[in-house]
Amino acid sequence: MPRRHIVNLLDRLVPKGGLVLMVMAAAVGAGTGLAAVFFIRLIALIEHFSYTEAMVLYPLLGRLWLIIIPILGALIGGPIIAYFATEAKGHGVPEVMKALILQGGRIRPRVAIAKIFASALCIGSGGSAGREGPIVQVGSALGSTVGQWLRLSDERIKNLVACGAAAGIAATFNAPIAGVAFSSELLMSEHQVAMLGNVVIASVSSSIISQIFLGARPAFEVPSYVMHSPWELLLYAVLGLLAALVGIMFIRMLDALEELFDHWKFPQAFKPAVGALLLGILAFSYPYLSGVFNASTEEFRLGLPLIENLPHAYGSGFPFMEDVLQGKASFLLLAVLVFLKPLATSFTLGSGNSGGIFAPSLFTGAVLGGAYGYVAGALFPNIAEEVGAYALVGMAAVFAAAARAPLTSILIVFEMSGDYHLILPLMTASIVGSSLTQWLHPDSIYTLKLTKRGIRFDQGRDLDVMQGVLVEEVMNQAPITVYKDRPLAELFAIFQETHLYGFPVMENDEDLYGIVTLQDMERALDREGVMIRDLKVSDVATTDPVTVFPDEPIWSAIRKMGPRDLARLPVVSRHAEQKMLGLISRSDILRAYDVGLLKKQQAQHVRERMALRKVSGVEFIEVRVNPGCACAGKKLAEIKLPKSATVVSIERGGTVLIPDGGTKILPEDQLTIFCQTDLARDVRMKFGDRSDLTR
Repeated sequence: MPRRHIVNLLDRLVPKGGLVLMVMAAAVGAGTGLAAVFFIRLIALIEHFSYTEAMVLYPLLGRLWLIIIPILGALIGGPIIAYFATEAKGHGVPEVMKALILQGGRIRPRVAIAKIFASALCIGSGGSAGREGPIVQVGSALGSTVGQWLRLSDERIKNLVACGAAAGIAATFNAPIAGVAFSSELLMSEHQVAMLGNVVIASVSSSIISQIFLGARPAFEVPSYVMHSPWELLLYAVLGLLAALVGIMFIRMLDALEELFDHWKFPQAFKPAVGALLLGILAFSYPYLSGVFNASTEEFRLGLPLIENLPHAYGSGFPFMEDVLQGKASFLLLAVLVFLKPLATSFTLGSGNSGGIFAPSLFTGAVLGGAYGYVAGALFPNIAEEVGAYALVGMAAVFAAAARAPLTSILIVFEMSGDYHLILPLMTASIVGSSLTQWLHPDSIYTLKLTKRGIRFDQGRDLDVMQGVLVEEVMNQAPITVYKDRPLAELFAIFQETHLYGFPVMENDEDLYGIVTLQDMERALDREGVMIRDLKVSDVATTDPVTVFPDEPIWSAIRKMGPRDLARLPVVSRHAEQKMLGLISRSDILRAYDVGLLKKQQAQHVRERMALRKVSGVEFIEVRVNPGCACAGKKLAEIKLPKSATVVSIERGGTVLIPDGGTKILPEDQLTIFCQTDLARDVRMKFGDRSDLTR
């Protein structure tokens, strides 16, 4: 098999781990780039067939095709999501985050296949969604699959997942720098950022593949805009405030529709078709507002053929975004789309269809910025001259507000437009929008879904996991210590022997005096006229150190370490704060996360088992194998149980076994069996257990 040959080659050559990961990152990037090219061309093919060929077949339906085609696309894509890979539902990035947090970066390979075809059907048939979310998920699944295939460690699999995500952004938008920023800002933990070079390699290789097949031009052709006055930054700051409000509106609108459809008792495979019906009605109706506002019917796209007059709310909206950035759209249309585009996206993704949220956020930001540019130009004609400049900045501001990713938003708009002159307005509006939204609505458009599932994501880690582990569970209970009265030369020898960088300093066998680090000793020796033989440990130690109690959660220790960038904290008794009980370091915290993750997964398993107990018509039963029954001594596969009965576990001699077909059933074994309630009596008799026959 190919994997065996590769593994054998690695074993023979024994290359450095970093080199292997770099090669894998380049391969993941190239593979993601090819997937992006295929995906983009598939969308174009489906869109052309849907809105050109369909018109030829049944031209009398005219604009009614705008309702019919999204429904047909959803009827095909919905079952793919429901029956093949449910992770392909929605915009994909939360599922990647969940895999990184709870599953060691492991993503099923089939997710990539389902996401490509379901999303292409959705976007190509008119669904209001972006193509970047699917490619991020596809790239992440590819990176995960490669890591699992080669049986790499969890940390390296996570790094390849981040590589795939960055490659997805780079290939979709021809923005390799923004791809790196996206991965590091939204997906990677501080520990994983050490392997950022691999993410860069993946992003660059993906972008190269994309440019070979799709061209090297920026995503948008934008005039070169400039600031006309430093005072104009105030106008851009106000745009950032508006972007925060619109970003929150977008988040809540999408969440409301997701909640509505998730709680609706209706076949999951057909929910996207209902969302497509609502989208079609919206897209069919709103162009008639041109008559209400005395606007041009051509601008509102009321004409035929449909392929040239698709509603602005359909698809990713890139062609119309370019018109907005060039100042070619009217104020009324822009103002209407500020509300209609998020609503159209919520209908599409909230109902369970597949696509990205990135492009709709950029679209909403562009129309918000364009509408605001008209108002600013009317109020301050000498300062705010170009509507397109405000549209460009609005793109970055709304995405920064919705996703809490200001660096990504700044870089992606910069790379997509190729214009550096508006970098200060981009930074101002993005930071203002992101900061205000963080204050008003802590969850982003990516993390809200995870929070509702009990996963609080920050810096690549689940905060609830860190709250569930106490300091005493992972602290070093017997750390190396030094006494305050010992000579400094002795401390120097301990540093050399242990290769550690800091130790608690003790007053006596129990009481803490302070803490000393290698930097403390170096600073003392740098003083003029100081001789090491004249100093004691107490002369260089830091007294009154920051401490932590054993019954505090790990997250409390992290918060105390953060502001001062401390690497270790003494653990002291809550009842006698001078009494030292142990030491906790950064490596202990990394181990604590794994402990907490295991505890959370075990708790989730218990909850799921309890939920199964509540299902009517089925139950868990405990059965003891009678020594005289015919099943004793047979393998489990040889025992003919009803199809609806499953042996979950076997307790034997105080040990719990998870059985398979080859497990032999012995007398006095205690079996836990999941079966239908009406079959419980027959199953007990099968093993000679008559304990409940009199009940």
